[in-house]
Amino acid sequence: MANVLSLGAGGFIGAHLTERLLDLGHEVTAVDIHSDKIRDLLGRPRMRFLENSIADRGFDLEGAIAGADVVVDLVAHANPGIYVRNPLDVFRLNFTENLRIAETCVRQGKRLIQFSSCEVYGKTPVAVLNGALPDPENPSYATFSEDSTDMIMGPVGRHRWIYACAKQLLERVLHAYGLEGRLNYTIVRPFNFIGPKIDYLPSDTDGVPRVFSYFMEALLDGTPMKLVDGGNQRRCYTYISDAVDCVSRMVENRGGACDRQIFNVGSPENETSIRELAVLMRDIYARHFSDGGKLPEIVDVDAKAFYGEGYEDSDRRIPDIDKARRLLGWSPKTTLPDMLLPTMDYYVRARREARGDGSRDTARVDSLAAPADSAPAEQDA
Repeated sequence: MANVLSLGAGGFIGAHLTERLLDLGHEVTAVDIHSDKIRDLLGRPRMRFLENSIADRGFDLEGAIAGADVVVDLVAHANPGIYVRNPLDVFRLNFTENLRIAETCVRQGKRLIQFSSCEVYGKTPVAVLNGALPDPENPSYATFSEDSTDMIMGPVGRHRWIYACAKQLLERVLHAYGLEGRLNYTIVRPFNFIGPKIDYLPSDTDGVPRVFSYFMEALLDGTPMKLVDGGNQRRCYTYISDAVDCVSRMVENRGGACDRQIFNVGSPENETSIRELAVLMRDIYARHFSDGGKLPEIVDVDAKAFYGEGYEDSDRRIPDIDKARRLLGWSPKTTLPDMLLPTMDYYVRARREARGDGSRDTARVDSLAAPADSAPAEQDA
């Protein structure tokens, strides 16, 4: 069993991963600026929580890494609303602070599991060539492979891409350290993880959450479900339980299969458009949670009006997961309807509990703005 240092352990992915690692018998030192989502884990054996931000220079990062066998870095701003509003903050956290973690691992000779993003792939050739390709619906144009797919970013004026560029640059630096034999790394590219604890609801924050939370609050309150630019963007949603199963295999790293490797972690069979997601969520809500009242409308909104100047989206993302299947023996198991039902149920129960006892905190299901040590959940509105 390994001694795991998990940075950003209190976020969405971190909370689920910490629980899975403890269940497997690993020791976990969890670092984050909040413990809301791992509160039920704090009393467990082999669990230690440090309430710190890695951006705080008073935090002994060197000492924390020195005591670990493997470091899992989940630290990120991972929210498209933040990319547009605060691009410099996004760069500083997602590159500068994460590079400091990586270079500490280099000095200490520690293995690093670095969470990156499927955003590094950018846009598909279909989007860039604007109708010039034959058979634009062919999934081969949108299927991304870790070691061979070219990465296409938008123009500088679309500063939403600063997140993808920061993550991509960090990957390239880790690769360079690996070429010199100075760092044993594994890079994780998540594809739209979803599950309980993914976000706060919009009314419980002052920021911009991701698409699921907007749709969920619309269903709970009967307000319109807003589709940015028509909701034609397509994503492959991955249940958090499947995702942490894959990442736990990276932690164990049997036979060194994950040494200096990049892995897509996603569910290619679960591709759906944002519009289709809205319809499916509304149908599930009507069947399982509605009291018979009127269901919300599904309406189109302009991206600039919704996010602000500088927003641009990737059109389609399908993960090639052959490497994870081959090296880790992993495949996702959960269909989109089967992951949506328990995730939606979590929010419904949280809202009912909040209304029952008047406590606002019981409705807080995850970090919206992904503060300094929160885990990324790559899912755009």
